[in-house]
Amino acid sequence: MNLTISIPLILAAVLPAFLDRCSGSDTSVALGVLARDRVALTATASEIVIDLPVAEGAVVKAGDTLVQLDPTLQSAKLALAQAELEKAQATLLKLQIGPRQEEIAIAEAKVAGAVARLADAQDVYDRNSILVENSVVTEAKVANDLALRDSARAELASAQESLKELQNGTRPEDLAVAEANVRAAEALVEAEQTVRDDLTVVATRDGVLDSLPWNLGERVTSGSPVAVMVTGQTPYARVYVPEPHRVRLKPGDRLEVRIDGLEAPLEGVVRWISDDASFTPYYGLNKDDRARLVYLAEIDLPAASPDLPAGVPVQVPMP
Repeated sequence: MNLTISIPLILAAVLPAFLDRCSGSDTSVALGVLARDRVALTATASEIVIDLPVAEGAVVKAGDTLVQLDPTLQSAKLALAQAELEKAQATLLKLQIGPRQEEIAIAEAKVAGAVARLADAQDVYDRNSILVENSVVTEAKVANDLALRDSARAELASAQESLKELQNGTRPEDLAVAEANVRAAEALVEAEQTVRDDLTVVATRDGVLDSLPWNLGERVTSGSPVAVMVTGQTPYARVYVPEPHRVRLKPGDRLEVRIDGLEAPLEGVVRWISDDASFTPYYGLNKDDRARLVYLAEIDLPAASPDLPAGVPVQVPMP
């Protein structure tokens, strides 16, 4: 009988304390884990993975190739852009140099030929104009001769203008258009080269290759991560600061960080602490509920071993 009565009494005494501790109402310690910066490198195009030169878990340096995507299509686009650039450059050079002497000589010869044809047509017209009065030739013949003379005169004017164009050289407006075409072609080549370079995914920082989400031979989705790196020489503590202590903490404060598995605590320096609570805003809670709010903070650990793994629980006693 006594034993039956004592069990409820013991639970009544112990359970509230146990639940209170589990609910996180103990605000004297900030809890969290060791963390490292993660860098996700994304694909800029939907291409096939053709090479994975580095295995997961390997230490890499900035600039090391992690993933190679198929550059065949982009190489063709780059070659086309380079050909357009060469074409634009050739056109500009031609306009800058101007006409050759041979071209001017040909134009002068055309003018001379047009002068001769006009003189001949004029002579025929003048002769037939006299003969028509004696009814030797018809008026239709004279009209035809007149048309031939006018045609020869127009041909001469055209040849003279063409010669003048060559002698005057290239117009400034044509040079400006050609120069603009070259700049546009250069920009296109640079853009296509950048797209091609991005198909070789390289490490942007020193660190460890954490994962390769895509397998060799798979076609990746544009914008999806193709390599995930863990960076930083040492880990940092990522903890949740209880609300009652938030007002007393600021970046630069030094705190003691206890790491599971290490006997001695490490000294940490607060590098960042959130201004926003991680849960319900404080103005929507009463005083007792506000005590359960937490603020995410990051604490540097300058003396931490580089070999410490991420994810290990840490505790930070609040000042």
